[in-house]
Amino acid sequence: MTTSADNLMGSRVLVIDDDPEVRGTMCSLISRMMLACEAAGTLAEGLAALQRGGFDLVFLDVRLPDGNGLERLPEIKAAPGAPEVIILTGQGDPDGAELAIQRGVWDYLVKPSPIKQTMLSVQRALKYRQEKRGAAPVVALNLEHMVGRGPAMQQVFDFIAQAARSHSGALITGETGTGKELAARTIHENSARCEGRFVVVDCASLTETLVESTLFGHRKGAFTGANEDRIGLVKLADGGTLFLDEVGEMPLALQKSFLRVLQEKRFRPVGETREVESDFRIVAATNRNLEAMVQAGTFREDLLFRLKTISVHLPPLRTRKADLKPLAMFHVSRLCEQYGMPLKGFGSDFFEVLAAYRWPGNVRELFNVLERACVAAGEERTLYAMHLPQEIRIQVTKASLGRPAERQPEPRPGAAGPAPAPQAASVSGDPQAAPAPEAPQAGPQGACDAVAGAMDAFFARRTPALKEFKNEMERRYLEYLLAMHGTNIKAILRDSGLSRSHFYALLKKNGIGQAPE
Repeated sequence: MTTSADNLMGSRVLVIDDDPEVRGTMCSLISRMMLACEAAGTLAEGLAALQRGGFDLVFLDVRLPDGNGLERLPEIKAAPGAPEVIILTGQGDPDGAELAIQRGVWDYLVKPSPIKQTMLSVQRALKYRQEKRGAAPVVALNLEHMVGRGPAMQQVFDFIAQAARSHSGALITGETGTGKELAARTIHENSARCEGRFVVVDCASLTETLVESTLFGHRKGAFTGANEDRIGLVKLADGGTLFLDEVGEMPLALQKSFLRVLQEKRFRPVGETREVESDFRIVAATNRNLEAMVQAGTFREDLLFRLKTISVHLPPLRTRKADLKPLAMFHVSRLCEQYGMPLKGFGSDFFEVLAAYRWPGNVRELFNVLERACVAAGEERTLYAMHLPQEIRIQVTKASLGRPAERQPEPRPGAAGPAPAPQAASVSGDPQAAPAPEAPQAGPQGACDAVAGAMDAFFARRTPALKEFKNEMERRYLEYLLAMHGTNIKAILRDSGLSRSHFYALLKKNGIGQAPE
């Protein structure tokens, strides 16, 4: 007879810990369990071992010489074979434990962990892994409209696969523009209900007066204006998926009646005497913190429990820089086909600017920016940074300059007001160049606007050589300092970190007269 322990033989375990004694103890214990064990003293060594593949379980320390183990969890779980992870740390941290569990670790152990507890955790993790692999055949997901290659998106795809196999409620959270509705549609299209309707309920647009009629339908004559029978959205989703978009906006008065609909799958249309059934699957999405709303009394806790049987958080685009290029290529290809344009290529500077921007509007903003770039490029075959909207390029350029924080200029002794800003000079003395705009009134905002305007004009004509760019930025920086502080040399040297002699030398080199005393 084969025991469960026998079934686990041949499993491989990796221990990542900087303490040689811990590594030795763990490897000895794992070997006694008839399992293969390897050890690594740093994150880099552990990640290199994981890339070779073949590991079923990883023991991971949190504080390692070359980084934090929790921060690399997505990368570890996305390694070949997708090993299970057990945290083994010397310092228990409740917040760290919460983060680890949210990121899918099997267990969180604090050193020194009892031998029996450690062995049980190993056996249970490996048994779970075995059952998960043998429970059902792997089904290829249809991810036609979802793009992502980083560890964070791989976790999202795992969630979609899990949700698609289930009929349970699913809750998708994330910032505006991260693609929550697209994820919900993908779940529906990969589920057993894909032949049914995908019905969207925009909870933010539900009005108090028509909410029940919109969701549950009504009979003719039920109220003024009800000239005919109407089927509600809940009934339309019969056999399919009901998607509650921005469920955090659902009126509190409606939440109680909707909870009953979720539990019983029965409801009564307005003006009807009999109840109607609807076999729908619920998927909800929100950009709000529903747990905090429960604490504040603006969202029902029992409704939240019904919605989040399966839950996932969509990461913001600023944390998915590896996905910018494939997302851009995917959408631009789609735009070219839509507009009947030849397929466009990309200049290297195009992706550099995309990567330097923070994307507060996430994927939705990115797709809008890409469409504007395609329109600006017209029939040109290559997209360059110059085709991107000016406001994007200005923000990226300002950030790259690392300009000092805005502050009011310090008054000069005996001065009635701030010094006038220096007149903006033409770029690099190019006689063909359009003159830079005149500097606005002195002060923090005026000085910043002058720099931004000059930068935009600078890049609008052509991409300069690096040396030319550095020289021009040096001169703009000096002009900015003078506009901010006038002749207050102490403030200038404090902000710039320059010595007095170096500052005067730079003024002379750039042909800027009227040096402050």
